[in-house]
Amino acid sequence: MDARHRAGADVITLRDHQHRPVDHARLRRTLRVVLRHLGAWDHELSMTLVDDRAIRRLNARYRGVRQRTDVLAFPLDGPAPVLGEAILSVESADRQARALGHSLAEELDLLACHACLHLVGYDDRDVREGRLMHAREMALLGQLYARPAPTLHVVA
Repeated sequence: MDARHRAGADVITLRDHQHRPVDHARLRRTLRVVLRHLGAWDHELSMTLVDDRAIRRLNARYRGVRQRTDVLAFPLDGPAPVLGEAILSVESADRQARALGHSLAEELDLLACHACLHLVGYDDRDVREGRLMHAREMALLGQLYARPAPTLHVVA
């Protein structure tokens, strides 16, 4: 275990490769809360913010699906505690937030929760597990806000 993990230093890497304004401090706070509640507070997490064009290209390359998506998650294993890589489309998040009537920041909080749950093994392709995943997302958002917006849910 390296000094960074022992000292509890930030293990979140956040990269922004898109043009919309994003509150990086808020997103980091969200990720810290989520990792703590998932018992992965000391695991490395890399999150990259992209636009629809980039996530469509990655979705085609890694999943064989030539469509945009809001979240891609790639769990990783390694000698150090590593959770994985999450990629969020801020363009999709913005579109979903406007359509549902809440803020981009709230949508990014939700998608960050969603990505982390995928990284720890949740799979929402199964209907039953999808319901469990949504309930867990709402519980995690409840750690961030006194009352999460009722419009917050992952768009299928």
